[in-house]
Amino acid sequence: MTSTAPRFRLTELRLPFLGAPMAGGPSTPALAAAVTAAGGLGFLAAGNRPAASVRADVEEVRARTDGPFGVNLFVPQAANTAAPGTAVDPAVHRSVAAYREALEDTARRYGVELPDTDPADDDGWAAKLELVEALRVPVVSFTFGLPAVSVLARLAAVGTTTSVTVTSVPEAQAAVRAGAHLLTVQGPAASGHRGTHRAEDVPGEEPLVELVAAVRAAVDVPLVAAGGIASAADADAALTAGADAVQVGTLLLRTHEAGTSAAYREALGSGRYTETAVTRAFSGRLARGVRNGFLDRFTNMAPAAYPQVNQMTKPIRAAAAQAGDPEAIALWAGPQFAAAQEVPAAEVVRGILRAPTGP
Repeated sequence: MTSTAPRFRLTELRLPFLGAPMAGGPSTPALAAAVTAAGGLGFLAAGNRPAASVRADVEEVRARTDGPFGVNLFVPQAANTAAPGTAVDPAVHRSVAAYREALEDTARRYGVELPDTDPADDDGWAAKLELVEALRVPVVSFTFGLPAVSVLARLAAVGTTTSVTVTSVPEAQAAVRAGAHLLTVQGPAASGHRGTHRAEDVPGEEPLVELVAAVRAAVDVPLVAAGGIASAADADAALTAGADAVQVGTLLLRTHEAGTSAAYREALGSGRYTETAVTRAFSGRLARGVRNGFLDRFTNMAPAAYPQVNQMTKPIRAAAAQAGDPEAIALWAGPQFAAAQEVPAAEVVRGILRAPTGP
C-alpha cells in the first residue's frame, strides 16, 4: 500500500497539548472533540471496548470536529513483540486462583459473582486494527506493549501517525526501531496504567523531566511528555527538557465533557481522599489511583496477571459505581487530582499552555 493521506505532525497543533486516552468511561467523543477544538489533540480510548462502539465514537468525533484526533489501542500479549507468547505460567495461574479466593467476600458484599478468566483475551485486537486502518484515523497510539513492525507500517501506509507509550530509554529505542512516528514518554506520576512493555515489569522512578531528557538524547522522533502534568509550570519544564507536547489526563476527569462517573467525580473533589498509590489490585497491571479501601486491602495480594485480574474485578467495580460507592472503584488519578475542576475542557487546555482565552 502507499500513503494516500498526509501524515499528522505535532507541529500542526495550535497548542502542544494531548488529551490522555482514559479507558473505562472518561474519554468520550465530546471530550476528544473539545480538546481538538481548543487547539490540542483529543483522544478516544478503545481499550476494553468493542470495535462497533469504537467506530461509533470515531464517527461522532468527526461529526463534532474536522480537526485531528487519536485512538488508543491496548496491545494484547499475543501481539506484543516485547513479550511474545501466550502460555500462562502455572505459578501465575495459581496466583490468580488465590486472588479470586481473596476477592470472594467483597464480591458477595456487592452482590456479584466473579467471572471465569481468559488469559488469551486479546480485546478484539484484529477488529480494532482493521477499523482504525479503514477509517484512516489521524493518530493511533499503543500502550501495554510494542506492536510488530508490520502493524505500524500498515497504519503508516494509509497516512496514520503512530505513537507508542514508553517508560524507559530501552523501550523508546525499541519503539523507534519498530517504526513509531511519535513516543509518549510516561513518567512515574502518571495516572492510570503504566505503559511498560511487559505486564510484570516495574517501571523506574526517574522523574518525568529527567526521563524526557534521557529519551530525547537517545532518539530522534517527536516526544509527548505524560505523567503528572498538572500545571503550566509542569508543562514548561517538560517542554524545556525536550518534549514537543504534553499529555494531560487527571485534570480532564471532572471536565464537563468527560464521561467520568458521578461517584468517581465526587470522590476526586470531595476532599476525603488525599493520596494516590500504584497498584495491581484492579487489573493486574501497575496503575496509579486514589487510595481507597479496595486499593489498600488488595494491593499486596494482586498478581501481575493482566487481563485476568481485570476480568475478575470488573463486576465489583461496576457494582460499586452503580451504588455510588467509591471504595471499590478504580479511581485512576495522578497525585495532583485535587486540582481537577468542574470546568470545560478548553479551560484546562488553555491553563496548561498559558494560552489566552478564545475560540
